Amino acid sequence: MNKLQPLAAKQLCRRCDPNQFEFDTTAELQDGQEIIGQDRALAAIQFGMDMSHDGYNLYVLGPHGTGKYTAVHQYLEQRAIQEPVPDDYCYVFNFDQPHKPHALRLPSGYAGQLRTAMQKLVEELFTVLPAAFTSDEYLAQRKVLEQEYKSHQTQALEDLREQAKKLNIALMQTPNGFAFAPLKDGQVVSPDEFLQFSSAEQQEIETQVLALQDSLQTIMQQIPHWQREAQQKLKQLNIKVADFSIGPLFTEVRQAYSALPAVLAYLDAVRKDVVENVTAFIEDEDEEGVGMALSQPVKIRTRYQVNVIIDNHDLQGAPVVDEDQPRYPNLVGRVEHVSQMGALLTDFTLIKPGALHRANGGYLVLDARKLLNQPYAWDGLKHALRKREICIESLGQAYSLISTVSLEPEPIPLDMKVILLGERVLYHLLCQYEPDFSELFKVSADFEDDMPRTPENNLAYALLIAALVHKEGLRHFERTAVARIIEHSSRQAGDAEKLSVHMQTMSDLMREANYWAGESGHELIGVADVEKALAAQKYRSNRVNDRLQENMLRDTLLIDTSGAVVGQVNGLAVYATGQTTFGKPSRITARVRMGKGEVIDIERQVEMGGPLHSKGVMILAGFLGARFAAERPFPLSATLVFEQSYGGVDGDSASSAELYALLSALAEVALKQSLAVTGSVNQLGQIQAIGGVNEKIEGFFELCQARGLTGEQGVLIPQANVKHLMLHQDVVTAVAAGKFHIYPVTTVDDGIELLTGMPAGELDADGNFAVESVNGRIVNRLTKWAKKQRDFANPPRLKSE
Repeated sequence: MNKLQPLAAKQLCRRCDPNQFEFDTTAELQDGQEIIGQDRALAAIQFGMDMSHDGYNLYVLGPHGTGKYTAVHQYLEQRAIQEPVPDDYCYVFNFDQPHKPHALRLPSGYAGQLRTAMQKLVEELFTVLPAAFTSDEYLAQRKVLEQEYKSHQTQALEDLREQAKKLNIALMQTPNGFAFAPLKDGQVVSPDEFLQFSSAEQQEIETQVLALQDSLQTIMQQIPHWQREAQQKLKQLNIKVADFSIGPLFTEVRQAYSALPAVLAYLDAVRKDVVENVTAFIEDEDEEGVGMALSQPVKIRTRYQVNVIIDNHDLQGAPVVDEDQPRYPNLVGRVEHVSQMGALLTDFTLIKPGALHRANGGYLVLDARKLLNQPYAWDGLKHALRKREICIESLGQAYSLISTVSLEPEPIPLDMKVILLGERVLYHLLCQYEPDFSELFKVSADFEDDMPRTPENNLAYALLIAALVHKEGLRHFERTAVARIIEHSSRQAGDAEKLSVHMQTMSDLMREANYWAGESGHELIGVADVEKALAAQKYRSNRVNDRLQENMLRDTLLIDTSGAVVGQVNGLAVYATGQTTFGKPSRITARVRMGKGEVIDIERQVEMGGPLHSKGVMILAGFLGARFAAERPFPLSATLVFEQSYGGVDGDSASSAELYALLSALAEVALKQSLAVTGSVNQLGQIQAIGGVNEKIEGFFELCQARGLTGEQGVLIPQANVKHLMLHQDVVTAVAAGKFHIYPVTTVDDGIELLTGMPAGELDADGNFAVESVNGRIVNRLTKWAKKQRDFANPPRLKSE
């Protein structure tokens, strides 16, 4: 039996030598990059931003705290400053279709100027037009038109009166209108006198009156015509006067926008509308007549306003917009309403922009999870990117939920890059279940979790620490403190040969070390301050761990750390509570009996075991069958269970421990309870790497330390996990003193020999195991069981007399 040697203390934690640094404190260092170890992701970001074709938007994936947000914003800000400032956009009144406001595109800064110019123009119109229509010249021309109209009517009536007078008939105006009466000696004949006329005279007078009445009727029918002519002439006069009065005002505004045809066309439409509705400028706007004069139900001051949607005059370069609340209206914009007398009213001045408007011509950064959590927000973004335009409409309009008439603003062309930040799982789900996603987001920037631990990267880490010190005004770090942070970074990465690039965690540690340095009155942050910060972090989050250990020490949870028991082994598991992970031992037991060659996983039977754990049990069953039943029966029925397990169990890291418990139960050889085991096993009996090796070792060590280290306790780990070891100093110290041991195991046979103190046994030339070996004892027992099964199946027959 080859005795497996435990690891030396120096193999348990790769120290960072502070003497490799040429500085004493970070005060001597220049600021480094805030993002390190992400060359692949940064190259993808640059590629995505450089591609000008449709669909080359960017999804930045990776865990939180790796610097995705910082890297994206740093790159975009550096890039955006070198790009041209995008154009402004504004909405104006559509005089032809009021419910469809026009969108005007203007060079940067011009939209605000146009708004101011139109406000000034309207104010001047309310001064110039009333003055023009109260001038002596206008009043004189209007008086001429009125007199012309009156003269037509007066002259016609006077001619009729003279015609009647020649016939001795008078034309009289009464309260009920005009009337004719006969005259005698220049006096109107009374009715009694008229009756004294002869019948011939009466008949003649009545005939003459009827003819005169026809002439009067003709005149009365011409009066509306003369009135319309007068009104038309007055309207032409008003148009002429209004157009002449406002001409200089519009000419001045047009000169400022002579290079913008769309603005000139809008100004022409405004001028035409002002002329047509000139009465609104010379009457009280609150009078009923004003509303009657307007062709649209929009107040005169409102209809000539300019609603600036995008104003980039303050920008230097392209915009970079980070929308923290990507709700549908926050993305595509909205049309607001005001309540008046119980009714909701709106107009083009109540159109409000969204993030797509603000980022148009630049870059929009969104959190993928927040975007997908908002109803219809993803659909709104997809529609805008596919159509390459921003169409503002309410959800009720978009999905035909309401039938009321609302505004339909003219869509605005869209030219921008969208960057989504999110987890890897969201990216893969979108790729699989959202057909449009791969067409719209063709570039992914995948951020690394760690980077190689090299002298160059150690220095980069030091420069990163210096950058954070300067950025946040922290105390400077001694180089020994820098070395300790680098060691902790390797611990966070779970690999002695790697450094974590989870910058958020490292930044929090630096801030907390700065706090403890201040509490201790230190001018510089030393290694003791970093250790204090780490210890405080552990203490704050260690309640569950402490309660579990307390239950083990009080034998509420049964875990042995001494002695030897058949079919019982200490497995190791990792627990996660929030952002804290820790390891603790779990008792695993196995029971065997004659059966049909099956291994029953009790956790799986009661649906408490996950698929990976079940897979591990099936693999170890495959190993047992291949080793002990390749050419002989396998009359085994075994049960495996995690004792006192009240939650779920998943993962295959305990499969080697379960196998050791089975081998022990089959061989009837006790396993040392002073040792704990972790590692998965394959069907060839090789021990494979697992995760959380540091936490598992420390969890068992803490229990042993609390009960008292005997020098016999230790942990079996896979050989492949040795490079991942970054253990706490108390574990390293105990190993150096020979009070605790860590054994790297390569095969199942290595582990069973350590746990039992008995040779595992190898096949000899005849294909048999040594009798006094674990494998030999198992074969011997299985052979006995097989014979018993045959005997039970074929009992001896009784001889008849």
